[in-house]
Amino acid sequence: MIDLPRRLTAEALGTGLLVATVVGSGIMAETLTKDVALALLANTVATGAILVVLISTLGPISGAHFNPAVSLVFALRRELPVRDAGFYALVQVIGGVLGAMVAHAMFALPLLQASTRVRTGGGQWLSEGIATFGLVATILAGIRFERKAVPLLVGLYITAAYWFTASTSFANPAVAIARSITDTFSGIRPLDLPGFVAAQVAGALIALTLMSWLLRGPAGVELPINPEDRS
Repeated sequence: MIDLPRRLTAEALGTGLLVATVVGSGIMAETLTKDVALALLANTVATGAILVVLISTLGPISGAHFNPAVSLVFALRRELPVRDAGFYALVQVIGGVLGAMVAHAMFALPLLQASTRVRTGGGQWLSEGIATFGLVATILAGIRFERKAVPLLVGLYITAAYWFTASTSFANPAVAIARSITDTFSGIRPLDLPGFVAAQVAGALIALTLMSWLLRGPAGVELPINPEDRS
């Protein structure tokens, strides 16, 4: 078992690099093109790619949650101590905020900005609930059946969710908080944060409930990795 300080460092580093990629690629895209669809595509590809890298390299250290909603799910599954989950969430938020500041510094922008990008309303909240639901479901099913493929599965899921959700799939309270301090392409007004975070937590809990049932046999016995092995 890797000690807690190293796990927390991995979570902070991973979340920071994830947010730096989200914010930085958004700034770069807006700099290079006025085509919003093309800018979103550039933002999407960068985010999906970095997720594969970060989960592959830091997953063996901390589990590569980079997301308080994911840490909550693993705490409820009793696979992560509640105290550790709290520390995970704290360093994820800190890492995310630092990541946004680093992205600003790279592009010579003010380090802290109050975002003015409006993201609110029923459609946005539903999108965030669905986005987080799908992310948690992907992680839990991936761990159960294709553990080695989880980095790619998560990267591909978020790449797709950028485009099929109205909110562009934040799916992560720590990332949402970090994006509230950037008044750039990927930002969100601080005023809109509570709705996003509530929807994300709700989506994660619904996914946990459904997948806990779906991944178990009729007698409460966990399904075998190969469904053909069932008697």
